Amino acid sequence: MNIQLREKPDQTDGILAVTKHYLGSDDGAFEVRFDGSKLSLVSPAGIRIAQAVLIRHQANLLLDDVVFEVGRHDQPQMLAALADAVFCRFPDAGQLLLPPVEEAWPVIALATARTADPVADKLRTVLKRSVLRQLPLLWRKQASHLTYPAVETSIGPADRLPPLRSPRPNGVMYERWLPEIDLTLSFRPIDRRHDLDLFHEWMNDGRVSFFWELAQSREDLDGYLAAQEQDPHIFGVIASLDGEPSGYLEFYWGKEDRLGPYYEPTDYDRGWHGLIGNKRHLGRPKTMALFRSVTHYLFLDDPRTQLIVGEPRATNHKMLSYCAHAAYDKVKEFDFPHKRAMFVCCQRERFFSEVPL
Repeated sequence: MNIQLREKPDQTDGILAVTKHYLGSDDGAFEVRFDGSKLSLVSPAGIRIAQAVLIRHQANLLLDDVVFEVGRHDQPQMLAALADAVFCRFPDAGQLLLPPVEEAWPVIALATARTADPVADKLRTVLKRSVLRQLPLLWRKQASHLTYPAVETSIGPADRLPPLRSPRPNGVMYERWLPEIDLTLSFRPIDRRHDLDLFHEWMNDGRVSFFWELAQSREDLDGYLAAQEQDPHIFGVIASLDGEPSGYLEFYWGKEDRLGPYYEPTDYDRGWHGLIGNKRHLGRPKTMALFRSVTHYLFLDDPRTQLIVGEPRATNHKMLSYCAHAAYDKVKEFDFPHKRAMFVCCQRERFFSEVPL
């Protein structure tokens, strides 16, 4: 495919004309450029590698005439990027009608049903927004992750033995462009050999230490992070916006966590703690985007995860105010040894049905 590209516009009549997408199998930002009804997927090198036509018929959105660059084996990811662009441009659309398998084989990796074509005399395949958001074709970096089978172990809390946990990811774990704030959010594991100064600065900020209670020396905080490296149930993460470190997160498995005795955990429940350390990135829009994206990543990381849990302070009303907008239920208050906490949880089906991504 060798087609000349027009200069990319930012918007057309107030509607997104260029969207950014991160393939799970590749590095860099891919763009989908809209030119009327035509969509072009452009690689980070500026090469057009796929194209399609978007048809709007009554309440239906149809993707037609899909063509991929010859020889590429990541066509399901490319089709996912084209579909994601449509959902970004039409945030209220719940589904997209794709061509039949006979016309575009990659649909077998995305579509979950067939339906009559509202325009032509044939069957189309159906891709639901809630399904696409759960597929690791985009956003979750395949090269950074290992997924283990359910292997029993005798290591862990005697009354809550977990399965063998996979090692923490290596490198960038997740990358997604957020159209609501026009920034790219990425996650990577913290590296105490390179991030200790930043971690120390954030933890000794009074705004942060009030909740985290980790206003300690560099040596003590280095020990804190070193202990995480020996604990398979938890690891620290740096969140960045457009490449600038913005916050610190901790991702954990719920069953063997300190939270485990306070509810009935299953093997693949996940949980998280988080803070925004970079004051340039404070504010509700960015915090809400981070809140939802963390939840998205944790569900995306392992398809067996059906529940995400948390235990913020019961008095942290600002944090709790985000729960309803990210499909978290406030279940109960309870007493940890060090705080009065609110047990919150988010179920996979509700999250992907209700939360705009």
